[in-house]
Amino acid sequence: MIAINYGHSCIALEFDNTKLLFDPFITLNPLAKHIDIGQIKPDYILLSHGHFDHVADLVSIQKNKDATVICIADMQAWLKPRGISKVHTMNIGGSYPFDFGRVKMVYALHSSSMPDGSYGGNPAGFVIYAAGKKIYFAGDTALTMDMKLLANENLDWAFLPIGDNFTMGVDDAIKAAEFLNCKNIAGIHYNTFPHICIDEKQARDKFKDAKLNFQLIPIEGILEL
Repeated sequence: MIAINYGHSCIALEFDNTKLLFDPFITLNPLAKHIDIGQIKPDYILLSHGHFDHVADLVSIQKNKDATVICIADMQAWLKPRGISKVHTMNIGGSYPFDFGRVKMVYALHSSSMPDGSYGGNPAGFVIYAAGKKIYFAGDTALTMDMKLLANENLDWAFLPIGDNFTMGVDDAIKAAEFLNCKNIAGIHYNTFPHICIDEKQARDKFKDAKLNFQLIPIEGILEL
């Protein structure tokens, strides 16, 4: 399994001829706008919540391969008028066996609305059980005690927001790694906007001091999971 970073929180997981894409936000990201989204052809698109910086390229990328969108049930009302009918809805605490593996939707502490201001349901994170791996994608979230519920999952990797201001920052992400009992952490949701810019060296040093394997994947970079 590999992870590909398309910037901000837009991460792809590729394994066994399957591609999952999380939170597509590329063309409006000044750090990633050079990427040709026409070449991104996921089988499934997973949405953590409805904010524009997580769904801006959803409609365009979904059409590239008629991808199935996995999201909180309340988002369906926004997706349907935009021509997206291939949707699998879920809710917090639920899991479902897909053809590639199992997905569990888990709690995230944030806000959520769609880009037009309509209701977006609750924010969420996901645990992916596939290709012999257990991967946690936290989405946008604060540090929450609910993360301790995943401590016995033996997670292989956790993708955690580290930009602060709108989500947890580096210090809370280190605490989250402890709560999750996960040693392998990849940072997301940082450097895209002025309010979430981080000192990358300081972040690496803090994770190293906490004896964690911490990765900042370059845009279009690949991480072996």
